[in-house]
Amino acid sequence: MKLKVKLSLGLWFLFLVSGALGVLGVYFLRELAQDSQDIIKANYESLTYVDELSSVIDAQEMKSSIPDFQQFESLLKRQEKNVTELGERDLTRQIRLGYEQWKRNTSQFQYLKNLRLPLHRIAELNREAIFRKSETARETADSALLLLTCIATFCLLVTFSFAVNFPSFIANPIRELTQKIKEVAARNYSTRLGFRSDDEFGELAEAFNTMAIKLDQWENSNLAKVQFEKRRIETVIASMPEAIIGLDDQRIILFVNELALGLLGMKESDLVGKYAPDVALRNDLLRTLLQEKAEDLPIVVDGQEQYFSREKQSVINGTTVIGEVIVLKNVTRFHQLDQAKTHFIATVSHELKTPISAIKMSLQLLGDPRIGSLSEDQQQLLSSIQSDTQRLLRITGELLELSQVETGNIQLQMASVNVQQIVQLAQESIQSTAQQRHVTIQVNRSESPLSVYADAEKTAWVLINFLTNAIRYSPEQSTVEINIQPLDSWVEFQVKDQGKGIEATYLSKIFDRYFQIPNGQGKTGTGLGLAISKDFIEAQNGSISAKSQGLGYGSTFAFRLPRVTSQN
Repeated sequence: MKLKVKLSLGLWFLFLVSGALGVLGVYFLRELAQDSQDIIKANYESLTYVDELSSVIDAQEMKSSIPDFQQFESLLKRQEKNVTELGERDLTRQIRLGYEQWKRNTSQFQYLKNLRLPLHRIAELNREAIFRKSETARETADSALLLLTCIATFCLLVTFSFAVNFPSFIANPIRELTQKIKEVAARNYSTRLGFRSDDEFGELAEAFNTMAIKLDQWENSNLAKVQFEKRRIETVIASMPEAIIGLDDQRIILFVNELALGLLGMKESDLVGKYAPDVALRNDLLRTLLQEKAEDLPIVVDGQEQYFSREKQSVINGTTVIGEVIVLKNVTRFHQLDQAKTHFIATVSHELKTPISAIKMSLQLLGDPRIGSLSEDQQQLLSSIQSDTQRLLRITGELLELSQVETGNIQLQMASVNVQQIVQLAQESIQSTAQQRHVTIQVNRSESPLSVYADAEKTAWVLINFLTNAIRYSPEQSTVEINIQPLDSWVEFQVKDQGKGIEATYLSKIFDRYFQIPNGQGKTGTGLGLAISKDFIEAQNGSISAKSQGLGYGSTFAFRLPRVTSQN
């Protein structure tokens, strides 16, 4: 039976019982009213008529008045119409006969007097009827009270039972359904509803259980797929030749492959699920990996030092960063190749420098007039050879300096050096070159003496490199400025030219090794001078920079070194 039918039947039952109770109450009330009406109309009126007829007889007996036949006749007719009890009609007829006799002969009062007995009998009959009917009415009232009490009690019991059980009948399944829904929300798909009824709750339980079964099947199949994909990803990560560490957006370590575990020297249980900064407190390598440094890391593996480059890749879902992956690539082979290249360059440059120097000396001897005079063509050829020899000597010198930088064997003679000494060394070195290009060197510095804590030779080399480039790219009859100015605890050296300038695109790469500006600018060099200059300055705890407003505005190269004050 459906829940709707049950509710309808229950409500209809209460309606019918209430209706029956009302109908019975109305019925018995009408019965009681009818009995009372019968008593009043049938018996009480008869008593009234009898009393009035007796009064008329009494009045005539006392001869206190003239016979009032009309009143007596009227009262007698009413009584004749109100005969209701057994025997009352005969008695009323006797009264009529005696009245007629007395009416014919009023002197015979005995006829009228004889009417007292039937009147008395009529009164007794009506009194007995009133008593009897009163008893019947009382019995009817008692029966109605008992019946209505029974029906009311039954209705109260049914209503009480309905009020007590019906809310539970509705609420208990809903409460159980709510609890089961919470369990399903908690991914407990094995839960079931235990309703066993044919109403809507039974259909609801069947639908819920079907849903839970489908969810359980989907969860198991989906979990199997997820686990399969997880194992596959773990296999891929484990088989990769790089060390990999995965973190979520809260920097909790999610996974670490075997190679990374070996480099960190830790177990997987000590890493996975842990907060990376907390683990980094007791692991130097992990602490270094979490930092933003980009240089290669030397790590000892199996007793041998190897180099690893670090790559950090953010994992983004839409616009939200949900984690990051740190990858360590073994670049030891490239370091070894770079070291071999550096040794090769150093060896070749060293071997070439001696014969080139000898060639240069021989060329100087050939140009000496005491050896012999040369024709104009021979002089031009000798000048060209000397220029090429000077260029070769400069290149080999730069390569030797580069090899020192790359091997970390920069020999610095740090001391307090007067700025004027550095500028003078640089001016003397580029004086002939500036004269050949008809370029004026203008020095702008403060009158007070300035000193820096630096290597005078290396610093002069950097300043010479700046000036050489400035002269090379400046037009003839132009001026190259050397500006020296103190800046708090620094002294800044600036070389400003009036050349073609540098595009903003290339400013960030100008100090990279082997970089040369396209479009014919800088093609006569090796692209190492500025890179070596940067290494020299930074090795002295200084900084280097380049500025240009664009093509046609010249360029400014500058470096800063720590200033030496009188207190130092």
